[in-house]
Amino acid sequence: MTQPDNQPADPATVAAQDSGAGTLPAADGQPKPKKDDGFFASMAWLILAVVVLRSFIISPFSIPSESMLPRLLVGDYLFASKWSYGFSKYSLPFSVPLIPGRILAHQPARGDIVIFKAPPSNDVDWVKRVIGLPGDQIQMKGGQLFINGKSVPKVKTDDFVVPESPNTHCYSPEFESVDDKGLPVCRYPQFRETLPEGKSYNVLDLGQIPRDDTAVYVVPEGALFLMGDNRDNSLDSRYSTDEGGISFVPQGNLVGKASVMMFSTDGSASWIKPWTWFTAARWSRIGGMF
Repeated sequence: MTQPDNQPADPATVAAQDSGAGTLPAADGQPKPKKDDGFFASMAWLILAVVVLRSFIISPFSIPSESMLPRLLVGDYLFASKWSYGFSKYSLPFSVPLIPGRILAHQPARGDIVIFKAPPSNDVDWVKRVIGLPGDQIQMKGGQLFINGKSVPKVKTDDFVVPESPNTHCYSPEFESVDDKGLPVCRYPQFRETLPEGKSYNVLDLGQIPRDDTAVYVVPEGALFLMGDNRDNSLDSRYSTDEGGISFVPQGNLVGKASVMMFSTDGSASWIKPWTWFTAARWSRIGGMF
């Protein structure tokens, strides 16, 4: 039986229509909010906060190669400050093109360790040290770094010794050794390099390679010349993109500046053996500043 058009609707039906299907009025006549509304709102704010944090403030990165030995090891996890050099689409997750060009741009200092999108694909994060700024002339002679025609001081120091582990393998058998407990380690020749501005850091020199002697590289405007600290095991600005290197890196490709070591593992942990989560950690490396 149908209800005549001029008959008032049932009050309960009106309440259901006004408040949404499946929601009953509260005792005071007001509809009760759905319990899920608060949860989804909280999750939305949390996701937004994480996106803002990782896009504009600080973001984690992992180290997958040994090109930055001795400063960075495979299995290191670091935080990079995202504001240090300004912001671009590469600051955003998945490089979403929402930022035109680069805003609040700031040029890195020579010696900074930077995270950037590597040319030519511009979709993979790499980490290297800034060696050459726009207008600089960079050259290698016999494994010695020259900046604007002047050699960068390079002083031999104690060998760099790192334990072998699932994350660390010796570059070649000649560097295999044992420590005072008889455990296998890698022992590399290490040198202290000091840039013209006074910043010092350690580098490895494993022997003679073709890129120990190069032509003069003149850094273009708006670009950087980047090198790995593990000089004989780093595809960097000494190599063209056709050779697997990065050539000159546009400053617009910068993602952030290495700031603090948040965690480090030698790779020996197993998910089914919780105690190894602690024994695999390189505790002495955690918290180190760059």
